[in-house]
Amino acid sequence: MVDVEVPRENEYNSLRGRERCIYLAEPKTSKSIWLTSFRPKLVWGNQETMWPLSTAAIQAEPSKRVEELSTPKKDFRHTLDGNKYINVFSCGRNSVIWDVSPLAMKAEPSGRIEALAQQKSLPPLYQEDRATHSFSCGRESPVWTVSDAAQKAKEKERLERLARPKTAHKDYELPRQVESAVSDNAKRCTASARVRRLSRPKSRPAGPFREPMWPVSKPTRQATASGRQMELARPKGVADGFLPARPTLWEVRRQALRAHATSRTQELSKPIERATMDHVQFNPDAFIVSEAAKKARCPPRVEELSQPINRR
Repeated sequence: MVDVEVPRENEYNSLRGRERCIYLAEPKTSKSIWLTSFRPKLVWGNQETMWPLSTAAIQAEPSKRVEELSTPKKDFRHTLDGNKYINVFSCGRNSVIWDVSPLAMKAEPSGRIEALAQQKSLPPLYQEDRATHSFSCGRESPVWTVSDAAQKAKEKERLERLARPKTAHKDYELPRQVESAVSDNAKRCTASARVRRLSRPKSRPAGPFREPMWPVSKPTRQATASGRQMELARPKGVADGFLPARPTLWEVRRQALRAHATSRTQELSKPIERATMDHVQFNPDAFIVSEAAKKARCPPRVEELSQPINRR
């Protein structure tokens, strides 16, 4: 690696060619990360500054622009609103429907306001076909006056049949009330024996219904199963060529113990070596300049672009 003396600020503009490229290729000396942070710990949400202010900055006089930006936002709330937090719902502004002051009621509008207040005029070729256009968006109301000829017209059988309201079914019954009134006859009647028998709750024994172990009768023990029962009691067989499950632990054969793994098997058996997360996230060799880059020559275009901008 070539040792190059780092120039000062006044010597920066005098660098040319290779010396300038080497200076620009050098990394920054201060690299602050979360592992090597040397700055004080910052706590967000308080009024403390990130670094102490200088005496000159504290004693400096602010400009007009800074004073303008430092003025607080105007409070648009009305005095009649009280302590209501209307800024939560209306961004700090009252409703657009407010009381008009008497001065605004007596004021005369300007020519511009009168021009804006005029309604949109219709085109000259427009012809209004209906009298109710301005109130019903150009459509007449379905309730209109009936002409004399329509009132004196004769009724047709088809119209009379269509004009009849739809009748309910003959077996239709109106819905009963939620609380139905019990008639006096129902209150005085006597239940029959059948109704009383059906109204009794079903009786179930407490159990157990039989003992877990019970004696088997002698004829049952001497009984012989039929051919159908023997056929049904036969267990389901396995398919031809079926092999039972291999035990978890089994003896390894001598041939397998004496076998040698191939080079391919040994290559596949090696574990994958992965870099740690520290090396993946932080590469210490990220700013190392290669030998080929050190021996390279800057083209005229790169040297022209590397010139600093002279600002007056």
